[in-house]
Amino acid sequence: MSGARVATTPRLGPQRTTGRPAPAADRAWSADPYADALSAGRGPLFLRRSDGRLLPLDVERWCAEPDAADLEVLGRCEGTVLDVGCGPGRLVAALGAQGRRALGIDVSEAAVAHTVRRGGQAVPASVFGPLPGTGRWDTALLMDGNIGIGGDPAALLDRLARVVTAGGLLIVETVPDPEVDERILVQVTDAHGSPGELFPWARVGTPALLRHARACGWQPEDRWSTPTRTFATLRAPTRTPADTTRTDAR
Repeated sequence: MSGARVATTPRLGPQRTTGRPAPAADRAWSADPYADALSAGRGPLFLRRSDGRLLPLDVERWCAEPDAADLEVLGRCEGTVLDVGCGPGRLVAALGAQGRRALGIDVSEAAVAHTVRRGGQAVPASVFGPLPGTGRWDTALLMDGNIGIGGDPAALLDRLARVVTAGGLLIVETVPDPEVDERILVQVTDAHGSPGELFPWARVGTPALLRHARACGWQPEDRWSTPTRTFATLRAPTRTPADTTRTDAR
């Protein structure tokens, strides 16, 4: 474990965003193909691009115990950890088993339920809505391609700069192809061709992530890879006085 910092522990409670309609992405990840795949613990499951190409989703790995690459990520986490788009909760559960303070958030009720059954703490929430402990998380995770959430990496990085502590850590899993930097429309679909709604998604390799990060005030800290996966760590910008008084109402 590297450089854990002492901080006020965010309150981990069942907080929900109310009074706003779920966007297409929330509904897509809550629909049957994704929920069914998590229940079965296997795919095939895909993101179908608007041009018809399929991006495989690694449901089996998500539902398994953390692998060596995941354990490397967990070892780099500092203090309290927020797993954004936690899916079925392998990382949140593993952190909890280590005695770490961690919370998963996901727009999928099925994913949250799966995480809780594994012994992790999770609540159904969008990263762009109200969150427990905003501004007090020491580490945030964007694993399994979740830098794509919202289809706008800059907007997501800007949001997470206000979710973690000033100088907090962000660990991002990127697309292994270093040339990738794209905004696309996708649908969650299974082998039977049962697609959900179209929603915006993004795919970025590490060079593109670092460009977006620097533009948002994040400081690149480290990058590493396995034969099939790539990762980077970023350090959050120091907040201005005006930032510290902002509410979590976006």
